[in-house]
Amino acid sequence: MGPLAGIRVVEFAGIGPAPFAAMLLSDMGAEVIRIDRKGGRAPRSTDVTFRGRRAIAFDMKKTEAVDATLRLVKQADALIEGFRPGVMERLGIGPEACLERNPRLVYGRMTGWGQTGPLACAAGHDINYIALTGALHAIGSAGGKPVPPLNLAGDFGGGALYLAFGLICGVVESMRSGKGQVVDAAMIDGAASLMSMFYGMAASGMWQDERGVNLLDSGAYFYDTYETKDGKWIAIGALEPQFYREFLDRIGLADLDAGQQMDREHWPEFKSKVAAAIKAKTRDEWDAALLGTDACYAPVLSLKEAPAHPHNIERQTFTKIDGVVQPAPAPRFSRTPPAVQGPPQAPQSELVLSNWGFSSAEIDRLRAAEAI
Repeated sequence: MGPLAGIRVVEFAGIGPAPFAAMLLSDMGAEVIRIDRKGGRAPRSTDVTFRGRRAIAFDMKKTEAVDATLRLVKQADALIEGFRPGVMERLGIGPEACLERNPRLVYGRMTGWGQTGPLACAAGHDINYIALTGALHAIGSAGGKPVPPLNLAGDFGGGALYLAFGLICGVVESMRSGKGQVVDAAMIDGAASLMSMFYGMAASGMWQDERGVNLLDSGAYFYDTYETKDGKWIAIGALEPQFYREFLDRIGLADLDAGQQMDREHWPEFKSKVAAAIKAKTRDEWDAALLGTDACYAPVLSLKEAPAHPHNIERQTFTKIDGVVQPAPAPRFSRTPPAVQGPPQAPQSELVLSNWGFSSAEIDRLRAAEAI
């Protein structure tokens, strides 16, 4: 039913951004099959990013498994792999071999540092990639150390989302030209791209190259989090003058000079006053006073609290699959709604191969060769 129904993707099992990109495509209706390592651990119901696709367990050291993989690739629109540069080539399923079998294939490569450059083959994780883009340096409180924003900016924002976007761009172009290509999706590139607005602000003098003193990094007292009387937290984002004025009125600080909102000299003083006002009431009391108004307010909810919030319930922002609460597919489509195609599953090699055109005799030969 999803907008990608009819698109076929071969995914090589990995961790982090590559399976998340595959999950996004599956949620949108693509048929994604995952190639697992033979003898590896089957995904659990809590491995949310493995949802929505069936899997094959191959021993890629066997020639028969490589040949079967290339046969699957021949039928696919796109491929996802997340290994270090050169690994797929050594297995015999690099871009050259796959595009020879399927000239229209879009070959998606997910790495941290990219396919080229002096760091291309070095190990790393999200925190390292965003460190090299300026993103990590910009996140944290004034006078404090850089704080990693979970692994959202590198793995998932700069990695998986750009890989999924790149694959779909490639597939659309391939439908016009009949020619495939390689998508080099590097988390460092994607994280840098996510910083576009901030590099622009820095160039225009609107952003200082230090933490916690700027408009959107907790420097501004009207764009920050505050502790409440009961030890919980709220988030305020009253940037525009009219929203700022309403925020001040509703928390009892209407006497603050609205004309001084962007005067950085007053930010520390005004932040202390706002903090004291917020500390006087509980989070529930602030919900009653501010939620749903133009004060640009929201309670800071935990992972346990968020799925139970009325707004998230109404929008069905979260779903439950096999007892596991998890985010629902996004974004929404009016005519071709996305849907989770099922929970994470252990490899069902024979079923998947059969669905992709392998005969019983061919499957038996793969099993006899211990390739599956």
